[in-house]
Amino acid sequence: MPSQSRTKKSLLNSAVSMFFVAVQFLLGFYSRKIFLEYLGTEILGLNSTAVNILQFLNLTELGIGAAVSFSLYKPLHHDDRATICEIVSLQGHLYKRIAGGIVVLSAVAMCFFPWIFSKMELPLWYAYTSFAVLLWGALLGYYVNYRQIVLSASQLDYKIQFATRPWYIIKILCQIAAMIYLTDPYVWWLVLEALFTTISAISLRIVTNREFPYLKNSADTFANLRQKYNLIFVKVKQLFIHKIAGFALFQASPLIIYAYMSLTAVALYGNYIVVTNGVKTICSAVFSSIGAGIGDLVAEGDKNRIIKVFRELFCLRFLTAAIFAWGFINLVQPFICVWIGPQYMLSTTAVVLLASLMFIDIVRNAVDLFINAYGLFSDVWAPITEATINLSLSILFGYFWGLNGILSGALVSLIVIVMIWKPYFLFTKGFRFPVIRYVLLMGKHLLIFAAIAIIMYFLLPNISINPAASWGSWFRYSIISITIFSILISTALILFRCGLGDFIERFRRK
Repeated sequence: MPSQSRTKKSLLNSAVSMFFVAVQFLLGFYSRKIFLEYLGTEILGLNSTAVNILQFLNLTELGIGAAVSFSLYKPLHHDDRATICEIVSLQGHLYKRIAGGIVVLSAVAMCFFPWIFSKMELPLWYAYTSFAVLLWGALLGYYVNYRQIVLSASQLDYKIQFATRPWYIIKILCQIAAMIYLTDPYVWWLVLEALFTTISAISLRIVTNREFPYLKNSADTFANLRQKYNLIFVKVKQLFIHKIAGFALFQASPLIIYAYMSLTAVALYGNYIVVTNGVKTICSAVFSSIGAGIGDLVAEGDKNRIIKVFRELFCLRFLTAAIFAWGFINLVQPFICVWIGPQYMLSTTAVVLLASLMFIDIVRNAVDLFINAYGLFSDVWAPITEATINLSLSILFGYFWGLNGILSGALVSLIVIVMIWKPYFLFTKGFRFPVIRYVLLMGKHLLIFAAIAIIMYFLLPNISINPAASWGSWFRYSIISITIFSILISTALILFRCGLGDFIERFRRK
């Protein structure tokens, strides 16, 4: 796949994703407000807790999807259809076994629901039905839509968007109407969730079959395929440990908050997570298709082009992370105040910690994309260490400082593993370049960010708008402040030759 094709596909995928994300983003905030107004914080906290339990059970997926993606880059690059069919068939065999395991584990987990939700004032059937509906959606991915991985690996993410996002938008609209106008609104919410999840899965299956009609189940047995593609199982074993760390970091916090506090506290924390997840969704929409392009680039093996693309991508991700993190710190409190009321606000310290977590999570993607493309998953000690630091410090700090302590534990684990170890691992085992190049690259970017943030600290008082007064005031203040910050930091990154100028030139040529 030539560079031009990679770039054009990335731009197309980004444009389509951004359109749907913008609509979904706005609907998501409005639907959450309706959820809080008509159903209350306890049901919202219940829903969040059920999602986290299911995410924990999904660890049994073992990272098969990521390992299969890595294995598909070369056969897709060379249009080796026989190999593609065999790899996807192997994935299907594995997913059916994983789905069976999830069903068994779910049945065991539901036996403990009376204890898990003992502090809940709602009827216990709320917990069982909520979890069952979410489980149904997860199982559809294992049994019906596992072949969509070929679409992603081929940089055809926009087709996934067209197949699924419209149904998601229709579902949200129907759920909003049900909560406002129907009796037993949560029951209808669950019914619509199950219905549209099923329709979306069928739609995606149809699109995948149409785009790749040659995808047929291999005649080879599972045992033969396993022996032939043993490297996938090596990568799966490594990725399993990495997925545990990912769960510990992003899914355990609400459970720890619930353990120390209540479902209401989970809901308050969840309001801010809706914002950070919205930001991450926007970033994912822009950069979602780059992973397949990076895999194809690494398959070509041109080291100079690889490191050049890395510098451009890192600078672009850093710019995105800086804008969103700075904007989050300065704008999220008045946003919460206007959106659902000042009674739902967290402390300023919690906001800064959440912004720091979001910043690292956005920046890390540049390194993670290349680690995935090289298949560098052998550092299994790293996620174990990350999970240990995260859980132990979150529990310890949470005991003394509550929510701020829980978030601080997660932040420490990210700094140690994501910001220090992962770049070192990529540069020494993947790029084969001295890691000092990354240290200087990151240092230059951080100094620029700090300098622009200090300048903005003195400029902001000159904007005579109260962003917490109304939606109009918030939008005006946001546009003015974010525009000034974006222009200043973008200009600085270009002047100091951080890679942004090269990316703009590449974009201009396409």
